Amino acid sequence: MAKKTIDQVDVASKRVLTRVDFNVPIDDEGKITDDRRIRQALPTIKSVIERRGKLILMSHLGRPEGKGFEPEHSLKPVAARLAELLPGVKVMFPGNDCVGPEAASAISAMNDREIVVLENLRFHKQEKTGDGLFAAKLANYGDIYCNDAFGTAHRNDASMLAVPLAMKGKPRVAGLLLQKELKYLSEAINNAKPPFVAVLGGAKVSDKLGAIRNLMSKVDTILVGGAMAYTFLKALGQEVGSSLVEARMVNEANAILAAAAASRTDLVLPQDHVCGKQISQYTPVEVHEGNIPYGWMGLDIGPKTSSQFGTILAGAKTVIWNGPMGVFETQPFDVGTKQVAQAIARATKKGAMSVVGGGETAAAVEAFGMAEQFSHVSTGGGASLEMLEGKAFDSIAVLDDA
Repeated sequence: MAKKTIDQVDVASKRVLTRVDFNVPIDDEGKITDDRRIRQALPTIKSVIERRGKLILMSHLGRPEGKGFEPEHSLKPVAARLAELLPGVKVMFPGNDCVGPEAASAISAMNDREIVVLENLRFHKQEKTGDGLFAAKLANYGDIYCNDAFGTAHRNDASMLAVPLAMKGKPRVAGLLLQKELKYLSEAINNAKPPFVAVLGGAKVSDKLGAIRNLMSKVDTILVGGAMAYTFLKALGQEVGSSLVEARMVNEANAILAAAAASRTDLVLPQDHVCGKQISQYTPVEVHEGNIPYGWMGLDIGPKTSSQFGTILAGAKTVIWNGPMGVFETQPFDVGTKQVAQAIARATKKGAMSVVGGGETAAAVEAFGMAEQFSHVSTGGGASLEMLEGKAFDSIAVLDDA
């Protein structure tokens, strides 16, 4: 069901407590290496600021222990970057505790069109446990709750669920990025134009099992790449050399292959492989069709597979892609992923709807400079995958219906 969004509520002179996903990579020198998640939250941020709201932003960053302040996981660099992206807007970062007296004091003294960025929520272990008392302290900050953190939507953390529950009776709305994510992912699955093609990659069958089972009855074709393909090929009796195989998932892979054979969905596996002795730019490289010899590991889909996948994608009207086709971070094993990205981009240019999901896949298309060539690149890794599995999210259900 569609949710009420931030642009549909009056925010003038009101405190808008907004959960964002500012879990961005920061190097050892404290520099943000990819600010995409900050930039993608700007439409919601500007919607509040331009309408004279007072904006309080809360997020986690990294995986702190939950025992208090850890400088390497501080959101201070994020607040500084946000200030750079919003010239003329006052962005405050009060203290090193999101529920400490400095944060509370700064929020109570806010003027319209000002922003407070709270310190990392996960410095408190109660964030991960969904603690109600911790949530109540955060809830006291806001007159309106806004969820714009799709990347965390599959988790029932305190800021995602207990806070909006504590704010019952006040507006609880979706941010513009969350709305966009839900629109593309739900539409792509539930209102897809055929031919509907899902491209699934990555390392493990176990990670994609729910998505494969859910998509089986909905898509015309599933293209399988990445290391997960070798578990399927092993199930078919092929030799896969030293390729990564989930031994405990071979029987499950067999069951999926049988289900696909009995359904209307074609499940297409790689027919050739770019192989190396190890994951290294300097390893010997050979292309093997069919069986992979002992001592070699499949690290990318081969040229015949890339061509076959490209032909199938050329006719698609809806494409969902989650998971790279190989070890794209290491050349020359990035070629298959790049060629699949190019094929999907060409289909998009011809009018197909394309949704790229998953952290690694989003990182790949960003690295290739192709992020703008798809209908939508999701900010959520686990969340987008769970949506492909057909799961419902409590953190979204609790928001006000449109």
